[in-house]
Amino acid sequence: MTTEAIVKKITLLSCASRKTIDKLISNSSVRVFKKGDYLFFDRDEVADVYSIIEGVAALYKLNSAGEKRGIFIYGEGAFLNELILDNKPASINCEALTRVKILCIEKTAFVSICEQDFKLTKAIMDSMALKIRRLYHQIKNTSNSIRLDKRIAARLWKLSRDYGVPRAEGIEINFDLTVTYLAELLGSQRETTSRQLKILTGAGLIIRRKNRFIIPSREKLMDYFHKA
Repeated sequence: MTTEAIVKKITLLSCASRKTIDKLISNSSVRVFKKGDYLFFDRDEVADVYSIIEGVAALYKLNSAGEKRGIFIYGEGAFLNELILDNKPASINCEALTRVKILCIEKTAFVSICEQDFKLTKAIMDSMALKIRRLYHQIKNTSNSIRLDKRIAARLWKLSRDYGVPRAEGIEINFDLTVTYLAELLGSQRETTSRQLKILTGAGLIIRRKNRFIIPSREKLMDYFHKA
């Protein structure tokens, strides 16, 4: 893959100078993970900063009962583990939800390059700030103050925005999403999530085909979230 192709995929790098990009690429490698592979585990010592060139990956934690609690789902262009720049082990698990191609940038070299290019440093800071803001929003949406059916509607609306592709029946979330994993993202039980999905399906707000979700109208789904 050419440098230009990588930069086009990882838009955060577009702010960097050509000299910076050449240095990053020369200190990087490209790795491919199959669906279901783990990119890294919580407490792993990870030597590289990972950014997605192609595919979708999920970040999650395990609770005290050993159950997954999904934090984020990321696609093309996202950085997955900037936190390792503090020279501490990974603090989260990362799993490939599809086949993923990853740009692995050697951590020490990445820090050195950022010291020489403030625009790249600022872009990384902005990326981390966005994650923090999303966490604030997510904490609110995982509280018991919002009904589970509405939380499901909000999550599917966002996934259809970020990973949706047009189909004849609406917008399809373009990767397999099991009820189990959706429940993990919401911090809910699978059986409870399944019951609420049946309500949304019965209302014509979503279409389920195996592990794929189609949203006939994103506007109606958002209206459902906002209604009393």
